[in-house]
This record gives sequence, C-alpha cells and structure tokens, in this order.
Amino acid sequence: MAEGSTRVLITGMSGLIGGLLRRRLEAAGGYELRALNRRPVEGVETVQADIADLEAIAPAFEGQEVVVHLAAQLQDDPWDELLRANVVGTYNVYEAARMAGVRRVVFASSGRVVQAAEFSPPIDALVQGRYDELPPSWPMVTHETMRPSGTYGASKAWGEALGRHYADAHGISVLCVRIGLVSQDDRADGPRAASVYLSHRDVAQVLHRCIEAPADLRFDIFLATSNNRWSYRDLSHTREVLGYEPRDSAESAGAS
Repeated sequence: MAEGSTRVLITGMSGLIGGLLRRRLEAAGGYELRALNRRPVEGVETVQADIADLEAIAPAFEGQEVVVHLAAQLQDDPWDELLRANVVGTYNVYEAARMAGVRRVVFASSGRVVQAAEFSPPIDALVQGRYDELPPSWPMVTHETMRPSGTYGASKAWGEALGRHYADAHGISVLCVRIGLVSQDDRADGPRAASVYLSHRDVAQVLHRCIEAPADLRFDIFLATSNNRWSYRDLSHTREVLGYEPRDSAESAGAS
C-alpha cells in the first residue's frame, strides 16, 4: 500500500455501481481497494463471502478505514432473499465494521425510500409526463422525507435507521445515499426516468464525496440524482454538505 492511501472496502464491487466507483477511485489515486463479493473481482483483492454470514465476511473488514456497502437484493421479491441480503446482510456489514474499527460506512440506500411520494399530486403528474398539469413550481422531497415504496424501499429505510443506531451507539460515521435511477446504458428513457435519473459519472462522484467527507460528519442522508429538469428530489442538502455538483442531466442523456 502506498503511504497515505485510504483503505476502502466495497461490497458488491462486481455490480454496475461498484464498477463505476472502482474506476473513479483508481483514476483519482490514493486508495487501496478491497472487494467483498460472492465471486472474484479481477485485479482487486477479493474476499469471497455471503454478507448474510457474519463470521465469513468479518476478515474482509480487518484494517479497512471506509466501507462502501453496495451489495443488495434489488427487488421486492423473493422475500427470503430480501431478508437475507438487505436486512440480515446490512446488519452484518455494520457489525463487522464495528468489530474491525472501521471509521466510516457509506450505505447505498435508494430513492425507493421516498418513491411512494409519486402517488400524490403533483408529483404523480410529473413522473407520468403530464407536464401541462404541473404548477409553476412543486414541493420537493427532501432528505428528511421517508415514504418507502415496496419491501425493497422499506429494507433500505431499515438500513438507514440501523446506520443511525451504529453512529450514535458506536461512533461510526454513517453516510446514507438515496441513489436515483442508474441504468446500464446510462440513459434516461421515459418521463419517470427523466425525473430520477442518476448518471454513471454522478453516482460515482457522490459516493466518492461521501468517502472524502469531513471526519466529524457522524450521520447524514443524501438524495442523489443528476441535474434533471423534472426532478422532485431536492439536492440542496447534498450540494451543501458534500459539495456535490451533478455534471449530467436526464435531458443530456436522451430523456423523452
């Protein structure tokens, strides 16, 4: 390890967002990366284990300064898998971090924690593309809002609440990012995507800024989308605290 490098463990590095973050950190320099993954990640030290097994994952956390927890079940069903990965697995990640003396956990939460706001006007019209029905301005959902959509959204709300507990009880810095819609092709197709789109560059930026946030930032929650014209998610807190400035927008990504 190069002198002064920050040791960062990324769970789920083989996924889309994990790969994007890896490339950004490697390009930036100054990081020693380790993966916690079910399969090997080429070119990176990998601990292969299931996050539902605390004993098996614990060695991955030894000597790490920051953990970025991306591994998750991304759908409501099946429930058994959601319980295993997002409830038990998230608890295990926090607990393994505590036992290893990790100073910060960056928790990949989800916009699904607030997505049920789309059931109410005028946001329903916005995400359905009925722009002629919108008032000149509309109320924005903030980082203080919690209105989960589905059991997946509820599981991510659980992860945020558990992070609050670990920050208070054990002094770990826990930063939760409510990630918007990150697509494989980095496009925003359709009116809902035009609202909640988060580009490849912007998701990597916001997670990187969480890693580098001031050490005394004990707990916080951040909404993360790109700079979308039809957004209903307020980025002002993310901008103010992290210095996040999205470089992209749904409009530049082909939103229709």
